[in-house]
Amino acid sequence: MLKTFGLLALSLTVTAGLAACGGTDVSYDYPTYETKEGKPSYKPDPGIFGSDGLVLFGGDDKKGLDNGSGGGGIGVNAFLWRASLDTLSFMPIASADPFGGVILTDWYAPPETPDERFKVNLFILSRDLRADGIRITVFRQVRRDGAWVDADVAAKTTTDLENAVLARARQLRIAQSGSSAAS
Repeated sequence: MLKTFGLLALSLTVTAGLAACGGTDVSYDYPTYETKEGKPSYKPDPGIFGSDGLVLFGGDDKKGLDNGSGGGGIGVNAFLWRASLDTLSFMPIASADPFGGVILTDWYAPPETPDERFKVNLFILSRDLRADGIRITVFRQVRRDGAWVDADVAAKTTTDLENAVLARARQLRIAQSGSSAAS
């Protein structure tokens, strides 16, 4: 028992000692060529992926006008994504995947009609800001005899929700264009 405790204490001490060794940021610069005077010059190596590194999902769009196509880690149109979140902000979000462009809400019962509830599945289908770049499915249930029963949703409900998202996306794009023009 004492031997086991001793080994455990020793291993914890060694682990703590090794953990304390890390954490410093060290940069090593190696000479890559010689100057005219014959002295080494230090120039950072760009690595195998170049000076910008490995760029995923379009990267940073500093060379041209940002069209809201995502860049910086988002896999769908940034305007549609933000507009979708803004438009559905009154409902509880169950799941949101910016890389796949999927937003799933939980059931929401409007305060004025507590015996009716809605759920929305929203899919962003394009990296471009287009009317056919978004698909929304609305589910509706009504309470009958204490149980929730599926009910029909008016087609206008889905269309109005899609139009609200698209209108908000246009507002966001115009606001960005105005602020980048002023800069």
